[in-house]
Amino acid sequence: MKKFVVLGNCESESPLGGKSNRCVVVAANVPILAHSLERTQRNWFARSNSPTDLIVQVGDYCFHLHKLAMASRSEYLNRLVFQRGSNRERAGDSLIIQLKNLPGGKKTFELIVKFCYGRKFDITAANVAPLYCAAHFLEMNEYLEQENLISKTESFLTYLILSSWRNTFRILKTTESISPWAKDLQIVKRCSEAIAWKTSSIPNASSLSCEDKEHLNAQASSINVVDNWWFEDVSFLRIDHFVEVIQSIRRRGIKPEVIGSCIEHWTRKWFSQVIFGLDKDTPKPITLQLHRISTECLINILPTEENSVTCNFLLHLLKAGVMLKINPELLCVLERRVALMLEKCRVPDLLVKNQGEKHSFYDVTVVLRVLRFYVCGLSSNHSAKPNIVARLVDGYLTQVARDENLTMESFKSLAEALPQNARYCDDYIYRAIDMFLKAHPNLTAEDRSDVCRKLEYHRLSHEARQHVMQNDRLPLKLTTEFVLLQQVNMATSMTSNGSNYRRTNTQTIMRVNTDLEKRQIKNAKEINMMRKDVEMIKSQLLEVNSCKIKLQKQFKRCIC
Repeated sequence: MKKFVVLGNCESESPLGGKSNRCVVVAANVPILAHSLERTQRNWFARSNSPTDLIVQVGDYCFHLHKLAMASRSEYLNRLVFQRGSNRERAGDSLIIQLKNLPGGKKTFELIVKFCYGRKFDITAANVAPLYCAAHFLEMNEYLEQENLISKTESFLTYLILSSWRNTFRILKTTESISPWAKDLQIVKRCSEAIAWKTSSIPNASSLSCEDKEHLNAQASSINVVDNWWFEDVSFLRIDHFVEVIQSIRRRGIKPEVIGSCIEHWTRKWFSQVIFGLDKDTPKPITLQLHRISTECLINILPTEENSVTCNFLLHLLKAGVMLKINPELLCVLERRVALMLEKCRVPDLLVKNQGEKHSFYDVTVVLRVLRFYVCGLSSNHSAKPNIVARLVDGYLTQVARDENLTMESFKSLAEALPQNARYCDDYIYRAIDMFLKAHPNLTAEDRSDVCRKLEYHRLSHEARQHVMQNDRLPLKLTTEFVLLQQVNMATSMTSNGSNYRRTNTQTIMRVNTDLEKRQIKNAKEINMMRKDVEMIKSQLLEVNSCKIKLQKQFKRCIC
C-alpha cells in the first residue's frame, strides 16, 4: 500500500502577494521513481532507470513520461493508455496523448507529474484550485490509490477556505482561468459562502489568522466604516464571482443598504471613466461587451428594498445602459425605479457628469428619460405629488442652466417635460430661464422668445413680475407685454374698487325701486354720486387706452 505523507504546514510567498499556508506533499513507494525532471525548451523529461514510453502534450509542451507512473494514479490516462486500437499516435516506442482543455494548463500538469513520480511539491492557495480541477479532469480518485490527488487537494482547499479570509480571495482569483470547472465543482460557491459567513460574523470571528487580522485592521483604518470593511476586497472580484458573493451575502441577511453600497463600490472600481465618470483609478480597459454584461448583471442583483441604492447611482447605471444598448426591459426597470424616487430626491442626486468638452457638463438626457417615464405614470398614480417633482426639476434646471454647452433644445425639453399644472407658480422656472439666458448671451431674439414661451404673467409673483419688466436679457416683446398687463391690472384693480362701491349703491337703488310701492327714495344725493363715479371710470378707461396705443407705437418703432 502506497502512502502520501504531509510533511507539514509552513509559510511561503504567494503569487498574489503576502504569505499563505502551504501543504508539502511527498509520495512513497511509487511505481517508478524519477531521478530528475528536466526541461529543454518546450519538452520535459522524466529521467529514470527505464526509458520513457509516454508523451503527453499539453498545449505546446511535451512531457516525456512513463505509462505506469501516470496511469497508476489517473483513471482517465489509464483508459487512454491501455485502450485497444491501432489508430493511436506514436513516436517510436512512445504513445502520444493530447490533453486538451486541462484546467491550469502546463503549470498544473507539471505539479501532477511531480505528484505521480513521488517528488515534493507545495500545494498553496495559488495552485490548489487548478490542481483540484485538474485532478478531477484526470480522475485521480481513491479508486486507484488511497489519498490520491483529489482527496489531498480537497482537504487543503477546505482548510484554506474556512480558515483564511485572504486565501479565500486568492483561490477565487485563480479560478478565473478555469471558470467552468471551478463552477461545476462548487469551488466558487464554497468561497462565496465562506466570504458571506465571515462578512456577517467578523469582527466577532475568533478563527482568523494573524495575517487576516492585520489586513482587516488596515482596511478598517482606511475606510473608517464598520459595515463596509470588506468592500475593497470584494471589489477585486470578477463580475460573475462578485454576483455569486452578493447572492450569498444576501442569503446571510446583510442589510440591503450595505449590499447596495457594495455594488456601487464595485462599479466605481471596475467601470471605465468614459462611461461612468466616477473614478480615475480604473483597472485595465474592459471591452464594451463585458461592460454590457456587467451592467445587466448589476441591475439584476440590485436590492429592491427602498433606499437600498441611491438615485444618483441608478442614474449612472441608466446612462451606462443607454450607451451600451443593454436589454430595453432592464432600462425600463431602472427608469421606473428612479421615477418612484423623484419625490424624495434632491438636486445633487440628479447630477450625472458627462465626459468631453463638446458635451454639457451634466447629462440631462438621462434625467429627461426618467421625467417622461414619471409623467406617463401620473394618470395611474393617484398619490403622486407632481408639485414636489416640479420644484426638483426647476432646481435642477437652475443648476445646469449655467453651462454654456447646454443646448436650448435640452433646456426646453426639461422645462416642458412636466404638465403646466404641476407648478404652483413660475417663479423658480423663471429663475432657471434667466440663468440660461445669462449663460447664452448670443441667442437670437427668436430663440430667447422660444425659451421664454412658458412664462405666464398670472403665474408669477409680484416680485418676479417686477424683475421681468426690468430684465434686459428677456425679449422686448415679453417685457412690453408684461408692462401692458401690469397697467391693465392696475386699472382693473382701481376699477374693481370703484365697481364694488357702485354695485353696492346700485343694488340699494334696485331694492328701493322694487319697493317703490312701499317707500320712496329720500336721498337724491346717492344718484348724483353714482353719476359722478360713472364719468370718472370713463375718463380712466380713456387714459389706459391712450397709454396702450403709445406703447404699441413704441414697440413697432423698436422692431423696425
